[in-house]
Amino acid sequence: MACSDRFRVARLFRHLARRCASGVLPAALVGAAFAAAADAAELRAPESFAGVGDRAEQSRALFREAGKVLQHPRCLNCHPVGERPTQGTAMRPHEPRVVRGPDDRGAAAMRCTTCHQQANYEPSGVPGHPLWHVAPRSMAWQGRSLGEICRQLKDERRNGGKTLAEIHEHMAHDSLVGWGWQPGGGREPAPGTQQQFGALIAAWIQTGAECPRDDGARAAAR
Repeated sequence: MACSDRFRVARLFRHLARRCASGVLPAALVGAAFAAAADAAELRAPESFAGVGDRAEQSRALFREAGKVLQHPRCLNCHPVGERPTQGTAMRPHEPRVVRGPDDRGAAAMRCTTCHQQANYEPSGVPGHPLWHVAPRSMAWQGRSLGEICRQLKDERRNGGKTLAEIHEHMAHDSLVGWGWQPGGGREPAPGTQQQFGALIAAWIQTGAECPRDDGARAAAR
């Protein structure tokens, strides 16, 4: 586990432990919450799925693991469905009120780079990157199931015309994607590392790029 992830999980555990000591939460619930938080902060290596005998199921399992990143707020905030991006772990509407604009880089009077500079600005907490922008409408996936996101990624009509190899290159090496693991400002980073995420996407492609089929049905059954 990366140092930032260990710090975040430890901070959460200390908070829950205090709640447990005060009698607000039972000890068993605190332990379960700590285990879940630690698991969410990690990404399993592709090799850990080698025991899945069915190749298609292995591919789906790999994508579900990569989904820890794809469905994390660090990723979702940059893939808004509407005109207004979201921010923070709670994915609240962006403040100040801005819109994606015709080129996904803000309106003429308020470009993304007006506030978001070349790098994170720690004194104010404003995140930054030279290429700061939101994903195009064709790649919007907030509120969608993991299976829907998967099918969208594979559809060149809805993924910016990218091949699967280009999708892997974007996820594994794009520096703006990589910001999700170095968000600064005390923000929660995406799970694992970009290298681990890229390896999962590569393995998913190599095993047939199968998509989860029933995640929507499972969610409805809960």
